[in-house]
Amino acid sequence: MVETSTAYNSISTIHYSKYLKREVRVDFYFPAKYPRNCRLLILNDGQDAGQLMLKPTLNNLYAAKKIQPLIVAAIYAGEKRMLEYGIASKADYLKRGRLAKYYTQFVIKELLPLTSQLMQLKTTPDKTAVAGFSLGGLTAFDLAWNHPEIFGITGVFSGSFWWRKKDYTAGYTDNDRIMHEIVRKTKTKPELKCWIQTGTDDEKADRNKNGIIDSIDDSLDLIKEMKAKGFSDKDIQYVEIKGGQHNQQTWASALPMFLQWAFGNKKKVDIY
Repeated sequence: MVETSTAYNSISTIHYSKYLKREVRVDFYFPAKYPRNCRLLILNDGQDAGQLMLKPTLNNLYAAKKIQPLIVAAIYAGEKRMLEYGIASKADYLKRGRLAKYYTQFVIKELLPLTSQLMQLKTTPDKTAVAGFSLGGLTAFDLAWNHPEIFGITGVFSGSFWWRKKDYTAGYTDNDRIMHEIVRKTKTKPELKCWIQTGTDDEKADRNKNGIIDSIDDSLDLIKEMKAKGFSDKDIQYVEIKGGQHNQQTWASALPMFLQWAFGNKKKVDIY
């Protein structure tokens, strides 16, 4: 069913994925008129779109001409979210994320062709983004990092960059963080622009007792690894929200910032 009462229309689809071996719901959000080379955002955890205020945010920004025409494909996570989300090349120490390689295949080999056909869309990396929240944010970064020929932009909200090879009680060091290691060992710099958000109240844990919560430490350390690969401040936007928590309310407040940074009509980004 297509809604046409607002500036942004929406349609829901159900696709059976041969890679995930389950039905996947995807909600598409799109303006009434858009060019064939319209910008595209693949969004993890699409089932949270209501709490994230996705549609009213798109409506408000688009009506105010603060973003260019944008199509959003919001993917609903399944019951095996902790297995399907993660890093495609390596599960964590508890074997979480062991189906992430199949999620990657679903996005690239099934969802993107479906989107191109359904929306009559021709995608290019500079106009194609992938974003997510928490573990979905880690997944989005992994997708973009390993497939910059498809995704030229990624957005990570409170990303699970703590994803690790060892338990903290099993001789863990910061070198056991999986995404950091992948970035460090990547031989060439991907053509990628990255937006990373954290909140000062994302969590309470501070494993190295430096007075900075782990989620911020892990994000800033990842940015250091990226800069060691040649990324500049022009390639990376880091947003730290004072009092921001690990929840949809905080991410909803950050969403307009990301959308304007990634798809904005002007250089200045409004801070909400």
